Amino acid sequence: MAAAGLLFASPLSQAAPNAHDTLPPVPATQSVAAPAMPLKAQTLALRQLGEYGPIALRGVNASRTLNVGVRLDEIVTAAKLTLNFTYSPSLIHSLSHIKITLNDEVVATLPLDKEHAGQPVTRELDLDPRFFTDFNRIGVQLIAHYTVDQCEDPTHSSLWADISPTTTLTLSKASVSLPNSLSLIPAPFFDRRDNGRVTLPFVLPNTASSSTLRAAGVVASWLGALASYREARFPVTDTPPADRHAIVFATPAEMPAGLDIPAIGGASISVIDNPATPGRKLLLIAGRNAQELQTAANALVLGKAAMAGAATLVQSVDPGQPRQPYDAPNWAPVDRPVWFKELVKEPQQLQVAGNSPEPIRINLRVPADLYGWNQRSVPLNVKYRYTAPSAYNDSVLGVDINDQLVKSYRLKPLSSQSDESAVSVPLLSGSNAIVTNEIQIPAFRVGSNNQLQFRFHIDSQKTGLCAATGGDVARAAIDPDSTIDFSGFHHYAALPNLAFFANSGYPFTRLADLADTAVVIPDAPTARDKETLLTLLGHMGKWTGLPALRVTVTPVKAIDTVTDRNLLVIGTGSAAQWLAQWGKSLPLLIERGRTEIALRDQRSSAWPDWWNGLEGDAVAPAGRAILTAGGPIVALIGFESPYAKSKSVVAITAADPGRVGDVLDALEDPGKVSQVRGDLTIIRQQEIESLRIGERYYVGEFPWYARIWVKVSAYPALMAVAGILAGLVFALAAFLALSRIAARRAGG
Repeated sequence: MAAAGLLFASPLSQAAPNAHDTLPPVPATQSVAAPAMPLKAQTLALRQLGEYGPIALRGVNASRTLNVGVRLDEIVTAAKLTLNFTYSPSLIHSLSHIKITLNDEVVATLPLDKEHAGQPVTRELDLDPRFFTDFNRIGVQLIAHYTVDQCEDPTHSSLWADISPTTTLTLSKASVSLPNSLSLIPAPFFDRRDNGRVTLPFVLPNTASSSTLRAAGVVASWLGALASYREARFPVTDTPPADRHAIVFATPAEMPAGLDIPAIGGASISVIDNPATPGRKLLLIAGRNAQELQTAANALVLGKAAMAGAATLVQSVDPGQPRQPYDAPNWAPVDRPVWFKELVKEPQQLQVAGNSPEPIRINLRVPADLYGWNQRSVPLNVKYRYTAPSAYNDSVLGVDINDQLVKSYRLKPLSSQSDESAVSVPLLSGSNAIVTNEIQIPAFRVGSNNQLQFRFHIDSQKTGLCAATGGDVARAAIDPDSTIDFSGFHHYAALPNLAFFANSGYPFTRLADLADTAVVIPDAPTARDKETLLTLLGHMGKWTGLPALRVTVTPVKAIDTVTDRNLLVIGTGSAAQWLAQWGKSLPLLIERGRTEIALRDQRSSAWPDWWNGLEGDAVAPAGRAILTAGGPIVALIGFESPYAKSKSVVAITAADPGRVGDVLDALEDPGKVSQVRGDLTIIRQQEIESLRIGERYYVGEFPWYARIWVKVSAYPALMAVAGILAGLVFALAAFLALSRIAARRAGG
């Protein structure tokens, strides 16, 4: 996308703007650092400290680092590490211990006594809060010995300790008031130092128009992109919340309650104190009308570098050129080979040390609609380096995708500086693969959201009792110029498929700015409906890495204006009535006091979709069942738009409109996301059931000859017949050509 253009007025501390402009409102006095507010406690589990599971410490000098950040508006006043671990009973306990460091300062040593060896042990350690900064490293190091013999094997199997995932770090924190400064944006509203879920209230008037909600949605999608793996939730309130930072949207016609805002003089962005809690901040986005409010929102998500002071007036914003399909920054390009250096933030992520280090992990998002008719694998060209063993041993490199083994290589002694190998990674492609993988493998593991893992194991080079290398000299790395190539795949998919939506927002995220997406809300949305709207757009930002600058938000009464777009429907209130208009054409219909669901024979016909080359649809409906819900039921429904061919509708509907948030909870839980598929997903509290009931439709481009080849290749008998026919055609063509040549010679 072309660089967006921004033009801001001067901040308050500089010269005043033109006479016809009025600076945005700010308090008469600026905030300065204030005394700390009351303490609060935060408990972080091992996974929140950057670990995927238990920590296995092996060898004489094994170590691991835990990462923890402290928000800009907080200071640590006390810290306690609750370490749950088990260690080997074969150690010499007088020589063995666990060393704990904080930012490279030794803060504790834990002796490994004989009485508790081989049993779960809990130790509580008080950490000095003076050592904490914004980004912190807690080191856990095992110093272990099993013999006093100087010929000790540093990789002996008795040298081990396991740190349990139940290990926690509890921080007592005091909040600190920050100055009212736009230069800190996105902090304190989003702070990259905080690894927890982002929960940021939006303050909106009860009568907020769809234009105001659209501006709020653009900001929510921006925050979702910033939050990334942390997830983000945006509850909506009509007054400033107590003890929280929040974002406020205001126009003269739509003014939130509980705020004394002077006259608004134009599109403006400012940071003010939260009147509900001194020390907390409000980010005020204001305009004299809906257009100016949208201008201010766009300026916020595009122009951080240009903002300073407590407030700024926005004169104009150029959002840049529209996005092209599949060019989301968070998605790997699929029209060329992709270098690994494009997939990681720092080259250090591709390097490891030690004999059995943690895997090198590379996250990889690709469009959900990739389909390969002429190949069943993704070329993966891997270049890697390692500390070469002096002789052949059990040193290996394992290449996994989503924790599933692809290929394993023995690391041999090298005669040159580097070694290259090529591997292939299976993808969801081909008719049989789509069926098998969709049923047996969760979509988030092999679909649009993937993780490549490279597991090095460099074996000990022990050749005798007293001949072994040290345990910390081995090094290994994946070269940043390694590539993975998706360019041989077409964009073609059978829809509806809610797994695509739950994992990557497809088809809405096909355009990263959501230019062909309309979010349909009830004519009188509740606070929960607004929260659902904002949080879903936050998910879109997380999936694409961009704010939804061109999304449309419309009430049901104006749905006729967006019939050419993909529709994301929040189906409560009047939106539920709109869904009811389509009645029996939907796989599920939730009405007050009852639920009506389509019944189908789930057996596929022999030639259900020969022409499209994909797995078959269910046969015709067998009827419908009307049920009375005994508890809350929430559903995700996917179907083809009734207004435009090949356009999609994804609707969220609930028996109790107050429970639509259950869908948001499910989308934040990887275990539940893995269960979302088909065209109907029913959520009953903690249970999720997915079905395929409705008719399928197809989007994308797929050559006709490829469709024939895919279908014929799935049937060996047809392949044989096709081969015979091809041979006959070739023989006949050769016979005719030779006959013409012979006739020409005879006549000449």
